[in-house]
Amino acid sequence: MKQPRHLAKRLRSDAGIALIIVMISVTVLAILAGGFAYSMKVETKLARNVNSEAELEWLGRSGVEYARWILSEQARIPGEPYDAPNQIWAGGPGGIATTNSALADVQKEVKLGNGSFTWKITDREQKFNINTAPEPILQQALILMGVDAGQITPIVNSIRDWVDNNASPRMQGAKNEYYQSLDPPYYCKNGPIDDLSELLLVKGIDSELYWGGAATNHIPASFQKRNMTFSAEPVLPEFTSGLVDLFTPLSSGRVNINTASADVLQLIPGVNPIMAAAIVSARAGEDDGSGLTGPYRSVDQVRRVPEVTMEASRAMAQYCDVRSRVFEVQIDARIGTYKRTFIALVGRNNVRDIPVLTFYWK
Repeated sequence: MKQPRHLAKRLRSDAGIALIIVMISVTVLAILAGGFAYSMKVETKLARNVNSEAELEWLGRSGVEYARWILSEQARIPGEPYDAPNQIWAGGPGGIATTNSALADVQKEVKLGNGSFTWKITDREQKFNINTAPEPILQQALILMGVDAGQITPIVNSIRDWVDNNASPRMQGAKNEYYQSLDPPYYCKNGPIDDLSELLLVKGIDSELYWGGAATNHIPASFQKRNMTFSAEPVLPEFTSGLVDLFTPLSSGRVNINTASADVLQLIPGVNPIMAAAIVSARAGEDDGSGLTGPYRSVDQVRRVPEVTMEASRAMAQYCDVRSRVFEVQIDARIGTYKRTFIALVGRNNVRDIPVLTFYWK
């Protein structure tokens, strides 16, 4: 028996609607399944990263212990009673005496468990300590950077006011009364600087003075003097360091003449640019054990440099040393494609006493 035309048409229509509903249902279920699979993948990755995070931290701590061992072994070498850039701890090849020490087998990349780490050690004694630097050192730094003479005393006294715990400000300095008048207001720290960037909070110090003329992340410093010439471009002075290049918040207080830059050495009373350059050049040779070439074995050995005057050598004996006692350790840890950078500050009191002062990661 033949179905009526309108009934057959209706059945076909119902079948089409059912097919569409089924397709929509399949699509929705596919989307839900895909979303669920993606979320599970993300959760699995997060769980793996959590495990990697813990492993990376232990890699970082292991790297710091490795660096402490290197610094201890370096101090044990009797033939090298100094710290210098040519030594293993600083990334150098090491001297003659190193070949007979445990440092001869030091690895730059250390594989450990499922990962590895690389290390970098930098001494903090290559700069002056901002918390203990006397006024003549601070004044000389500002003079060399080309700060106007009328601004030197206010800036120096503001730095000292920030560090000391006195309630009254020095002449042209600044305490809470000044900082509370700013927008937004804040308080004078009245304590040692922990991070050098705190200087940017001190009265009279801006980013140009902090970073110096050699930096490329800001407009050239307006405070620096420029030599007037007929050329279209102004000529910058040779001294282009900023406060960040000259000072550190944590060190023994003495500058290591084997690691300090020529700019840092010029902060010492009586040391001019020619002397500073000659001191740096003279320490660059290989140490033959005589003390006449290579790194300085004592501060008195700067007298071997013809350009250094007796007055300058006496000043260096007051402010300098050939050993470093505070170091920054950078550990780059890796597990597969997962990376983490760790920073630690360590002190070195002797070969057995090398405490970790701070430890954090970026």
